[in-house]
Amino acid sequence: MKSGKVLDSLLDFYIAIIMRRLWACCLFFALILASAALLFPSVGFAQKSNVQSEGQNSATVPMVPRIALISFVSKAEVFEAYKEGARRQVAALGAQFIEMDARRDPKIQVEMIERAIAMGVEGIILQHGPPHILQGAVQKAIDAGIAVVSFDVALNHEAVPQIKQSDADLVALLTEQMIKDQGSTFKVAYVHFPGIEPFTRRDAAWQTFKHNNPGVQELATFGTLDIPVVRYTANQARAVLTAYPDIEVIFASYDDFAQGVKLAVDEAGLSDKIRIYSTDITDQDIKAMREPGSPWVATAANNPYLLGEISVRAVAMVMAGEDPGREIVVKPRLITQKLLNKMNITSVEDLARRLPDFADQDIAKPDWMPTPER
Repeated sequence: MKSGKVLDSLLDFYIAIIMRRLWACCLFFALILASAALLFPSVGFAQKSNVQSEGQNSATVPMVPRIALISFVSKAEVFEAYKEGARRQVAALGAQFIEMDARRDPKIQVEMIERAIAMGVEGIILQHGPPHILQGAVQKAIDAGIAVVSFDVALNHEAVPQIKQSDADLVALLTEQMIKDQGSTFKVAYVHFPGIEPFTRRDAAWQTFKHNNPGVQELATFGTLDIPVVRYTANQARAVLTAYPDIEVIFASYDDFAQGVKLAVDEAGLSDKIRIYSTDITDQDIKAMREPGSPWVATAANNPYLLGEISVRAVAMVMAGEDPGREIVVKPRLITQKLLNKMNITSVEDLARRLPDFADQDIAKPDWMPTPER
């Protein structure tokens, strides 16, 4: 890619944003003038012009475009990596990054959307959250001319692109590995929590797998999102392992679940009898998988830094008047304990350096889009 082409296209990106701002300002002052005409019909045109001029002088409009990330869930290493990826992509665009954390409270998330609207940001990224509660605030943002995208939030709005992992592929990669390792008959415990969109998609794929593989016997299902998730999951896993001593496999649909399960399995002295399979990956996960004798043998995951980058790339495209697509699906890959040990991988970023398809994907990536250094 030629640097001149990138600079020209970035200039177009900024011009598009400036035009959005000018349109919003014109609309705002038109509304003021219309209101003034209704309230004070005797006021002449010159006085109306003074109102517009004073409004323009009193408002300080930042020249740098602002992108707000409004997170529903953030207190986990995988989400911290997602946010860091978003920060890097915003910096590559030369924009300003505003972070808001709703702490799993839908009402706070709605308030944060409304706050971002009042701030006049150009772009909003919604990370998780309950769609039915967010829809009204999202529509207000769209009506205000703000570009909105979502990560793992099915808003089903034609103006809101959704970025998501291919959860069906995540489960397919893991279940294929289970069959390869265990054969077609084994006893499994399933760690899951209902009501979170990606967990729901993963659960649908898991139920299909069980239906198609009658030799897979699910002995127990458990899971919690109580904080700290790892500790509370470990407590549940201890009870399950006691009640079902013949468990051979544990499938955890979230990496914090897997971390908690591993603690319980290690403490019970069952690391050589049980295999753990999970989704997602972090530096801490890699360390746990590579411990000598670790029962955590495989995970299926996307690069969490890349998920953050793609979310920003998508909203930047919408801000520039381009269409990244209604659904932006990021394909995962299988990461086994054997692979990590063979390549001596120590971190997610190390893994990305060694595996180009894990580092980046050609998604929401027009020629003009600058990307962080890798």
